[in-house]
Amino acid sequence: MTERIVLDDAGMQRTLTRIAHEILEYNKGTENLVLLGVKTRGEFLAKRIQMKIQQIEDVSVPTGTLDITQFRDDLELPTPKMSEKSYVIDVDLKDKVVIIIDDVLYTGRTVRASLDAILLHSRPQKIGLATLVDRGHRELPIRADFVGKNIPTAKDEEVLVYVDETDGRNAVIIE
Repeated sequence: MTERIVLDDAGMQRTLTRIAHEILEYNKGTENLVLLGVKTRGEFLAKRIQMKIQQIEDVSVPTGTLDITQFRDDLELPTPKMSEKSYVIDVDLKDKVVIIIDDVLYTGRTVRASLDAILLHSRPQKIGLATLVDRGHRELPIRADFVGKNIPTAKDEEVLVYVDETDGRNAVIIE
């Protein structure tokens, strides 16, 4: 199976810079803006977008992580402890504009689980979605507000996102 590099390190940096600008335009600045990265790679992408926004606006936007494991509908799990928050952030999400950040948008199930995890404990003013790659094949009526790259794929292809923090390199590859 051959691998095809869709985004290299420089391409990822440019893409994240563009997404940061689009988020700022969408929100008309940084007021009430919060970024939540879906574990694992989404949390690193969220931190990078936070840094880009800081460079652009000279404001540090609150950024946290979202673990949606207990909200997945496609995993066999014991009864989850729904009383615990699935996100970690230093601000209350009530009345905030929350941007969920993930690496790949595929079926939409991760996004649905993310919405459930947030709405169980808080009522943001608005929730948006940013993804580095949209590969299609949705099973739910979900679309991203901010897309780094649309990549039409076959169902048997795999989209791999590598980030320096966990993988030692930055790239998006199709296998």
